Amino acid sequence: MIDYITQIDFSILYWIQDIFKCRAMDVLMWFFSFIEENGMVWIVLSVVLICFKKTRYCGFAVLIAMAVDTILAEGIIKNIVCRVRPCYQVPDFDMIITRPDSYSFPSNHSASSFAAATAIFLTIKRKVWSVPAFILAGIISFSRLYLFVHFPSDVIAGIIFGILVAIVVCYFTKKVGIKSLLQKT
Repeated sequence: MIDYITQIDFSILYWIQDIFKCRAMDVLMWFFSFIEENGMVWIVLSVVLICFKKTRYCGFAVLIAMAVDTILAEGIIKNIVCRVRPCYQVPDFDMIITRPDSYSFPSNHSASSFAAATAIFLTIKRKVWSVPAFILAGIISFSRLYLFVHFPSDVIAGIIFGILVAIVVCYFTKKVGIKSLLQKT
């Protein structure tokens, strides 16, 4: 079963290369992958949200969801599954970024981006503001496929995992009263 999934994954990765590969996309995909390194883009956004009373809880929810996601996905799950990245399985693939050292499953770029976007959606009053967050999360996730550092199944698992983490984090932060505490300060 795993071999069959890997075959499908490689088919999709090569299709992406055949359809989208060009110099402009190389630059764009490098950029979108780079801004998510260590959650940079989402952390900056969280800090901005924390500065305003109306969005303070949203900013903290994003940070907490990303922290929980990173501990579980990057720190635990990747080291249990130990899936080798596609760029190491095709060593002659012409990389435009440095080959990552960690394992592939799940994609933490995808997981943390969708954890952040989902936390924004669940905690912000004007839901329209979550649309750009989900678009950005989608582009970041696609960049990992384009750059040949994750399989599609890694990205899909990361997206699902990030969404679930954000739902659980937002539920518990409301339950324990963090939301009401932050709205008072």
